Amino acid sequence: MAERSHILYASEPALDAAEFRRVLIESGLGETRPIDDEARLKTMLSGANLVLTARLDIAGKPLVGVARGITDFSWVCYISELAVSGSAQGLGIGKGLLNEARLQLGPSVAISLISVPDAVGFYERIGMSRMPDAFWFNRKR
Repeated sequence: MAERSHILYASEPALDAAEFRRVLIESGLGETRPIDDEARLKTMLSGANLVLTARLDIAGKPLVGVARGITDFSWVCYISELAVSGSAQGLGIGKGLLNEARLQLGPSVAISLISVPDAVGFYERIGMSRMPDAFWFNRKR
């Protein structure tokens, strides 16, 4: 896999749903996302107002990471997905995507997310604070 210096980070509000689906599957998040519902994946992308990507700087610019968020660009941004292809994990891409989000959002916007259990250590290592008072209504489908 490529070195960190060979990763291109960008805002891609028109990201293709098939590419998004592939990274969700390769990251392991496909187990908890509606990967077999293309219309819903498209709605997830179109409803996000922050879609950041990480692509390898090689021919074809393959997608290896996605951060999808909803923000007011003033107070807070909720990151609903931070997905990195399994073959690219450990290269700093997740941290790079969050750094790109921080750059684009600016210092006055907080970033929040809900971690899958296996990723808690990653978020703690990159300096995110654990918040004990989170609440959730579960979806029906």
